[in-house]
Amino acid sequence: MSAALPALAQDAPKVDRVSQMQQIAQSLGVQCSYCHSAPRGSGEPEPKKEIARAMMAMTDDINARIHAATGKGAGQVTEIQCAYCHRGVPVPRPIGDIVWQTTREKGVAAAIEQYRDLRQHFFGRSTYDFGEDMLIAVSNQMANARADDAIALMKLNLEFYPQSVRSYMALAFAQTRKLDDIGAIATLEKALEIEPDNSAAKGRLEQLKSYHRQR
Repeated sequence: MSAALPALAQDAPKVDRVSQMQQIAQSLGVQCSYCHSAPRGSGEPEPKKEIARAMMAMTDDINARIHAATGKGAGQVTEIQCAYCHRGVPVPRPIGDIVWQTTREKGVAAAIEQYRDLRQHFFGRSTYDFGEDMLIAVSNQMANARADDAIALMKLNLEFYPQSVRSYMALAFAQTRKLDDIGAIATLEKALEIEPDNSAAKGRLEQLKSYHRQR
C-alpha cells in the first residue's frame, strides 16, 4: 500500500499553502505564532511547525485517497479539513476524556471547574459536545472505583439538565457503589417523578428496595 502513496499524491489537487495555513490557524483557534514560534532565519527548533507539516501531509494524503476512491476531482467531493477534528482547539479531545484525565490528575473539583470554564467559552460553538450523555458516560466509567467523583459529576450534570432521568439513574448507580442505598432510592424516586413510566428506573428501584443494605 505504501508504494501507492506517491501516485496518489501526484493526483491530488494543488494546494494554496498560505491559504491553508490561515485555515489551520482558524481551525485550531490560534495565531500564526503558535507554530512559527522562532525568529525568522534563526534556525531555532519549531516543534509545532513540524507537527503541522505532518498533519498537512496526512490531510493531503487522505484527500488524495478520497479523490482516487471516488474518481472525482476537486470541488466534487467533500475533503477533510483541520476544522473537522479540531473545531477551534489546538488539541482535539472529547470533553469526557478531558474531564476524566483532570479528575485523575487533579481531582474532581478541578475537573468541575474546568468543565464550567470550557462550557462558558465554547458552548454552542461545535467545539465540544456538552450534551447530557458525556458526563454520564464518565460517571458510569468511574463509579466503581471513584464513587464520590462520579456523584459529584452527576450533580454537576443535573445543574444543566435538571430533567435528565439518565443522570438521576447514573447518580443512583454511583450511590449504590458507596453502599448508600437509601440515597439511591431517593434519587430513583426523583427520576420517576419526571418519567413515571420509565421501566428501567422502576426495575432498579424495586430491586434496590427489596435488598437495600442497612449501614
